[in-house]
Amino acid sequence: MPQAANLRVGLVGAGYISEFHARAIQRVPNARIVGIADVVSSRAAALAERFGIPKVFPTLEALMGEGIDVIHILTPPDTHAPLAIAALQNSSHVLVEKPLAMNEEEVDRISAAAAATQKSVCVNHSMLYDRFVSKALNIVRSGAIGDPLTFDYFRSSEYPPYRGGPLPVHYQDGGYPFLDQGVHALYLAESFLGAIEDAKAFYGTHGGDSNLLYDEWRVAAQCQRGTANIQISWNVRPLQNWFVVQGTKGVLRANLFAMWVTHTPQLPLPKAPARALQAMIEGLSICTQVPANVARFAAKKIVQYDGLHSLVAAFYGALQSGAAMPVSPEQARSTVYWTNRVSQQGDAAKIKYQSQFQTVGDAKILVTGANGLIGRHLVRRLLQEGNCVRIFVRRQPPPEFMNDRNIEVFLGDLGDPAAADQAVAGTGIVYHVGAAMKGNAQDHERGTVCGTQNIVDSVLRHNVQRLVYISSLSCLHAAVARRGDVITEDWPVEPSPSKRGAYTQAKTAAEKIVFDAVRDQHLRAVLLRPGRVFGPGMTLLTPEVARKIGNLFVILGDGTRELPLVYVEDVIDAIFQAAETSEFDGRVFHIVDPTQVTQNQVVQDYISKNAKTAKATHVPVPIVYGLALAVELLSRILKRPAPLSIYRVKSALACMRFDCSRAEKELGWSPRVGVASGLQETMAAERVKSVKNVLERVQESYAAK
Repeated sequence: MPQAANLRVGLVGAGYISEFHARAIQRVPNARIVGIADVVSSRAAALAERFGIPKVFPTLEALMGEGIDVIHILTPPDTHAPLAIAALQNSSHVLVEKPLAMNEEEVDRISAAAAATQKSVCVNHSMLYDRFVSKALNIVRSGAIGDPLTFDYFRSSEYPPYRGGPLPVHYQDGGYPFLDQGVHALYLAESFLGAIEDAKAFYGTHGGDSNLLYDEWRVAAQCQRGTANIQISWNVRPLQNWFVVQGTKGVLRANLFAMWVTHTPQLPLPKAPARALQAMIEGLSICTQVPANVARFAAKKIVQYDGLHSLVAAFYGALQSGAAMPVSPEQARSTVYWTNRVSQQGDAAKIKYQSQFQTVGDAKILVTGANGLIGRHLVRRLLQEGNCVRIFVRRQPPPEFMNDRNIEVFLGDLGDPAAADQAVAGTGIVYHVGAAMKGNAQDHERGTVCGTQNIVDSVLRHNVQRLVYISSLSCLHAAVARRGDVITEDWPVEPSPSKRGAYTQAKTAAEKIVFDAVRDQHLRAVLLRPGRVFGPGMTLLTPEVARKIGNLFVILGDGTRELPLVYVEDVIDAIFQAAETSEFDGRVFHIVDPTQVTQNQVVQDYISKNAKTAKATHVPVPIVYGLALAVELLSRILKRPAPLSIYRVKSALACMRFDCSRAEKELGWSPRVGVASGLQETMAAERVKSVKNVLERVQESYAAK
């Protein structure tokens, strides 16, 4: 074995956890990172630059040519075993991220390779080395709570924002979320209660992240000395990480994010005073621990991923002294078995779920965003015309679409180039309606910008002859508009979309993608910019019209600003006419009803028909600008992006009247339903929905009784 002072370390994998391994290694005086390998070279290069790592390699084999003494395997779980064995056979010691392997057979192969090469393997069960877990284990082992009987664990989590590109590993298999986070809970359960003897899993979907099918997990486990209940959620906020151990003489609680551990003993007092005293003792302990530990964290005596740092230090200490590994493959064997037994249930369930969707089909028409207002109406109209339609959606569509033989349902994310390409292949016309309508900047970047790039690339690759792209009036330079200006398709595009928010920024970037492809790659496309689209199934009272606060409708300005409304069925008419008559040369058409309707008129009409007890109020424009200025100044002080700015307010309150004569002359479009009739249908639909909601609440009330 080389001298400890000369340990040359290599990292394999440059994902999220890699930076914490790099930080931990840099605190080990006898180790030096000499290279990093990752299949995504840009990701490895970025990490190398941050931590001063000399070399970047595409594979483990290339990295091992540098004479590496220790390899950290930081790749997806299904690659752990082959990479660990390869590193061992290259005479390198190995630290492997959790879980060690995908099954017990792989664990045995790793152990055999370690024995054959006389090299060491450590598994990153880092929570065992977390200072608060260690404190809890010491309390329980001391007998302070008597015989431990139950272990309850809760963890809420989140994954890094998906900006588009190949689907990250955590989205690919149904059981991966538990494979990723559940492993910690299982080895902790065994540490407190002994080996797991049986486990039953329950998993479900809340839907916070459409790409994460099973985002709620519950596991009930029977251990040698008691029962464990494990709950893991990707929806609970604020983020939580705590556990409770209950025993015959007391209860232990540990909150790992808040950095405290308490144990409440049984007191020889009557029940009522005992409970009060126990609560006060626990509260006092928490109030003492939290400030002290926050101070330690601020002084960097406690660091992020503290357990990982401690385990890495113990690993290198064991290499130097020849002591046993902190967590050996044999110690991790049971955890591997139960982690995979549970996660494989999610894998199988996802495969069954996905089997109801299609990956190939004969339909020549593709509609993206078919779950949205425009998409739903467009699909229905296409079906009425006798077409077979392929729809590309992120979430399962309504039953009427799932059960229609003339609809091919393709499930996937627009940001995923493989899924988008699969949806486009074999079609003759693509109606690209899909885009992010809400969410953070990453959601808009993925769903709108990356999604449009993927659709355009696939349309070109498969030589699809017609692309109808649904853009937005938000792409226009609204801030320069003055009252009385008439906006045509030649109006300048927004020069500063970043000042207008994520939606405008994304739609402007997506429009540019289409225009560039028309100019440079001969993409055959037509672009429609509908106005404020409304119809049954979508609320009329958006912030553009008024904000509803309790029983009050708050209108920005005096309410005389005209709204660029257009009824959804009239938009569908325009889409059909564009698909049939357009030259597909990148031409743009504005689709806005010429009927002039103000904010006040919409709100008053809504109140008279749907909310008779509500009232409308106005916020004067100077106050709105004053608030925007204050937010802008505060954001500058805090050095954060401003959610509100004077430029954004000016653009939002711009008085714009649209000339849609180009659509009338070249497409033959004019509103068939119109704003007046459309408003009546939309309000009637909202009344019906309101009545249904009331009836459902009444039924639930009676059922509860």
